[in-house]
Amino acid sequence: MDRMDHLEHLDKHLVDELAQVARETVRDELREQTRKQRRKATLYAASGAAALYAGAALALTVGLALAVGMPDWAAALITAALLGVAAYLLRGAARPASAHGPGHDRTLGGDAPGAPPSGLGMPYPPMPPVAPGGVGGATGAPGAGTPAPGGTGPAAPRQDDIDPEAPRGAHGAHGAHGRG
Repeated sequence: MDRMDHLEHLDKHLVDELAQVARETVRDELREQTRKQRRKATLYAASGAAALYAGAALALTVGLALAVGMPDWAAALITAALLGVAAYLLRGAARPASAHGPGHDRTLGGDAPGAPPSGLGMPYPPMPPVAPGGVGGATGAPGAGTPAPGGTGPAAPRQDDIDPEAPRGAHGAHGAHGRG
C-alpha cells in the first residue's frame, strides 16, 4: 500500500506541474496577442485622429473659399450644412440596404427579423402562428386574450398585460386562475 500512495502522490504532482505549464503557456500566448492588438488599435486611433484633422482643414478651406464672395456667417452656415449632409450620407451607407426608410426596425405584415443587428441571437422568442389551443385547438386551453371556455368569463390576460411590479390583486385575472 505504501507504494500505491507514493504513485498517487507522483500522479498528483505531475498533474499539478502540467497544469502550471499549460497556464503559463496560455498566459504568454495571450500576452503576445494582446500586444499585437494594442499596437493595431493605436495605429487605427492615430489614423482616425489624422483623418479628423484633415477633414477639419478641408472644411476650413471650403468655408474660406465661400467667404470670398459672401458674408463670413453665411459661408460658415453653408459649410456646416455640407458637413451635415456628408454625415447623413455616410450614416446611410453604413446601414444594410434593407434598413433604409421610416420604421425600418419594425416588420409590417411579415416575419420578425431572424437576429438583431449585433448578430448575437434572437432578439425575442419566436411567436407561434396560432396561440396555443387557439381556433379549434385540441387542448381546449384558451388562447391569449380570448374568453375562457363558456364564453362568459373575463378574457385571459396576455403576457404583455401583466405588470410584475404591480401589487397582488391589481389584476383580476390572477385571482380567477388561482395564481397569487
